[in-house]
Amino acid sequence: MATLAARFTLLVVIAAPTAHAELMLDRDDVEDRVNGVLSLMSYSMTLDLASSSLQIKDGSSGNPSIKMTQLGGGATMSKSFPLYLEGAAAYSRYDPRFVATDGAEQRSIPVKWNSVSATGGVGWDFPISDEVVVRPIASVGLGYMTSDLNAARIFINRKTNKQIKFLDDGQMSALGLGGAMMLDWERVRPDYEADIELRYTYMNLQQIGGDEAINGEVTAETANLWSRWRAPTGWVVMQRPLRYVLEFSHSEYLGDQRGALGFDRLSTFGLGVEFDSSAYDIFISRTRLVLRQMVGDNVSGLSLGLAVSF
Repeated sequence: MATLAARFTLLVVIAAPTAHAELMLDRDDVEDRVNGVLSLMSYSMTLDLASSSLQIKDGSSGNPSIKMTQLGGGATMSKSFPLYLEGAAAYSRYDPRFVATDGAEQRSIPVKWNSVSATGGVGWDFPISDEVVVRPIASVGLGYMTSDLNAARIFINRKTNKQIKFLDDGQMSALGLGGAMMLDWERVRPDYEADIELRYTYMNLQQIGGDEAINGEVTAETANLWSRWRAPTGWVVMQRPLRYVLEFSHSEYLGDQRGALGFDRLSTFGLGVEFDSSAYDIFISRTRLVLRQMVGDNVSGLSLGLAVSF
């Protein structure tokens, strides 16, 4: 269970109601929350196994859920033409509950923030040896977020300032620019395959469009270790050896991501199987199913991953 950081808790103070009462909200408070949403978006704009699929619920704080799902991958074209391409598309939803008070009573105001993002990266493999390459990557990402407090319109039915209006039908576009540096070791043998990657990713996200009442900017930095071991089980499926798969990854979140969801780091341990369909005339050569256990500060859970190779 993750404990949400304080930046996702909002107190709206309303003056004693009158016929011309105006609902006010401090501009800095809204921008802090927008930066928080950008921080959430930054998890989706970087290729990271640990945070590619997160669903967090914190019932104790009244913030019911955060959901993030990412589909992505990367590959080098060939050893003779070592162009590396990667990409990811992601969706996230955050449903905070703000508390409004007029001094006498309090009301819970549900707000729904939905965001979609897409990221692409281009790199080049520089071989150090037959099994080790250094891979610099340039990345660009685009994100779009909408805000809706439709369920609370009956309560907020008075004149509001621009900051409050952003919470209702507000929208924001974000541009992410950055890159990554990878060190990749890959060994292929008849009786096993091993792969270890060290990666540092940096991306700066800035608001480029949307509501003029707010401005947001965050910096995302992630240091990641990822490893995989594959070996035959001794069984034959689809005329090819069935492999078992062992995985481990560890991500250290830096910059504005650090602590944004109540944790600074995540680790995953995976166990799965890999089917080889290369004996058949289909475009998918391998299919991999991996069950992963996630652990981190105040976070634990299970996920099932599906991956294919072409």
